[in-house]
Amino acid sequence: MSQQHTLGGTFTVRGTGLHSGAQVSARLSPAPAGTGRVFVADGQEIRSLVTEVWSTQLATTLGDGRTRVALVEHLSAALYALGIDNVKVEVEGGELPVLDGSAQPWVERLLQVGVAPQNAARHLLRVTRPVEVQVGGGWAQIEPADRLSLDIEIDFPHPAIRVQRWTGVPSPAVFAEELAWARTFGFFADAERLRAAGHARGASLENTLIFDEERVLNPDGARAADEPVRHKALDALGDLSLLGARLVGRLRTRRAGHAVHIELLRTLLATEGALEPECVHGWHHEQAGLS
Repeated sequence: MSQQHTLGGTFTVRGTGLHSGAQVSARLSPAPAGTGRVFVADGQEIRSLVTEVWSTQLATTLGDGRTRVALVEHLSAALYALGIDNVKVEVEGGELPVLDGSAQPWVERLLQVGVAPQNAARHLLRVTRPVEVQVGGGWAQIEPADRLSLDIEIDFPHPAIRVQRWTGVPSPAVFAEELAWARTFGFFADAERLRAAGHARGASLENTLIFDEERVLNPDGARAADEPVRHKALDALGDLSLLGARLVGRLRTRRAGHAVHIELLRTLLATEGALEPECVHGWHHEQAGLS
């Protein structure tokens, strides 16, 4: 799709905040061409850009020290995969609802209202030279390609996870069939420590794939044996959307998370000659942090 797109209608989603445990809501509505994806919290607009990332601890959080919106990655991935460029998201509670821990409920609601084309060219950023980063034990690289593709690998010392890998092109159909339903996951042994630190207070077997020392605790089990890596691919796509444009390139990650993704995007934007904008009608480089 060469045109920009927005929502075909307005809807509101309510639910539990994964980290706060409080009841939160998000109202999504169409936005004019060129707006991008904009969150509104406490009357303040927060653009869905890597320059607005406040924290990457256990979620991607946008904003500043006063106003923030947490857990944006699941919705961001759904919007990106479905080709929705412009949308306004009004958030109550400082966090998006976790719903079932995946992007599937977002996809379903977005498809219900539909996607509407707009009379403006879509923004593209083409990777023209490889860039890589390493943060702690995590690694990521982005390199030139003829379309966006993902190569995601995780490695957890857990008998039900270990090494898992997902590769593919996150088209709308592939995203819906292979990634959208994959839930966020965690370990029961970490629960008390995380809650004491103010995290995962809303996590439960209803919205998180939880592992004990040997197995999955959820009564219905995992949705797939490799559900964890599929969720990591979902997260990676959501974080990639923070470039503010459609990316043309190949992302490869190993043992990565939000911190690695965001560091890669920042390095990509700061590396001279690593990105080439295309279809820039009415679009300015600073929208994606380019100089």
